Amino acid sequence: MATDVEAYRRSNAPKPADHGKVEMERAESIEVGKMDGTHRSLKPRHIQLIGIGGTIGTMLYVSIGTVLIQGGPASLFLAFSLWCTVILAVTFCLAEMVTYLPISSPFIRLAGRYVDEAFGFAAGWNFFIFEAVLVPFEVTACNLIINYWSDIVPIGGIIAIVIVLYALINLLAVEWYGEAEFWAALGKVLLIVGLLIFTFIVAVGGNPQRDHFGFRYWYEPGAFAEYYTTGPLGRFQGFLQCLIFASLAVAGPDYVSMAAGEAENPRGVLPKAFNAVFYRLTAFFCLGSLAVGVLVPYNDPELKAAYAEGRAGAAASPYVVAMNRLGIPILPHIVNALVLTAAFSAGNSYVYCASRSLYGLALEGKAPKFFARCTKKGVPIYCVIFVLLIALLAFLQVSEGSAVVLGWFVSLMTASQLINYSVICVTYLCFHRAMNAQGISRDSLPYKAYLQPYAAYYAFVATTVFIFLGGYTVFLPGKWNVPSFLFS
Repeated sequence: MATDVEAYRRSNAPKPADHGKVEMERAESIEVGKMDGTHRSLKPRHIQLIGIGGTIGTMLYVSIGTVLIQGGPASLFLAFSLWCTVILAVTFCLAEMVTYLPISSPFIRLAGRYVDEAFGFAAGWNFFIFEAVLVPFEVTACNLIINYWSDIVPIGGIIAIVIVLYALINLLAVEWYGEAEFWAALGKVLLIVGLLIFTFIVAVGGNPQRDHFGFRYWYEPGAFAEYYTTGPLGRFQGFLQCLIFASLAVAGPDYVSMAAGEAENPRGVLPKAFNAVFYRLTAFFCLGSLAVGVLVPYNDPELKAAYAEGRAGAAASPYVVAMNRLGIPILPHIVNALVLTAAFSAGNSYVYCASRSLYGLALEGKAPKFFARCTKKGVPIYCVIFVLLIALLAFLQVSEGSAVVLGWFVSLMTASQLINYSVICVTYLCFHRAMNAQGISRDSLPYKAYLQPYAAYYAFVATTVFIFLGGYTVFLPGKWNVPSFLFS
């Protein structure tokens, strides 16, 4: 911490005007860690949307219908609203630390610096494996979404095309990744905004059936669904299912932090990016969960059948189910096309974050040294190639039996996101303690978060509890399953 303080004070001392912000951040990276070969080429508009690109995938548009069935509209809305407060607390922790030291793979490397090197090693590999394993699943999602229109194109061909596109985007200069993610994430924003507007219009009667249904489905069949049992306990279990889903679906600040080492003027850009991403995600997830409960009753037969039959693409989306029920043509195809963009963008973000986390591990000596090599354009080429090799696991979907094994593997990783957030909170608490021990005022930091360190304690307790709570259903009578138990 002392070295960090000295570096920070030096970086804030008066400098000649011709040094510039990029040179200052470059010099600081050398001061606080190993030589960083990446380039600060991501512009503010790129950083603003990278967090959205990695967070909003098919969960918000398609998978959300499963927990609507289990918990009902009120449980879904309350669960997302509550979990967003946890994400806000995590954002406060990350924003304060990362703007202080905007280095590559920041929260991974800071875990080693402020807590323990072994802790940083475990945190880094946990985050890398989590991100890397998500890549083949987004590739598979792209294949399923395309099958909404036709299943003529072979699965292997679609998977190969998507992986090649990821390679082209991520192996070129980081500006290419930034541009691709900017436009893809912008498409996600337009999709969710469009769906929210659609929900309002059709709810007040702007639909072919002239049905002013409003919040009708909150009254009939009701605001809370019963899950597994009946009565108050069943409604609570339904709410708990929604909360567990929200803990996996709502994310964002960690993706912004991974771009810190390649952002132009990070101390000026990152605070705004952290705040903007949190508010946008909160609006999208909270309003999105509300919209789903307005459009479709939790006992809708078509919605249940779509999930039971595993229908391709957006066919299982509550929005598409509502469009079909209201007799609205064409829009389902537009939604499916934009959901395809969302899935592709999420996979692209996972390739970026996984490669940068592996690069950060290599810089700290926690991964083989050759992973720290970069191209002249500042791309950690061997890290990207390694992640793309892991993406080849998507070809397991060609075989039905192998797809089951791949499903088990991803189930093992679902708690990793919550572990990441717990790591961030512990790291911040040690960072905060070190600041106090050395008499350094938080007012001197580039970004001073609210409610600290209480927000960190709150997020740590919440994320740690849900790490163990996620697979609780396997212990319910009649639900026991050995693979589900092991991989939860």
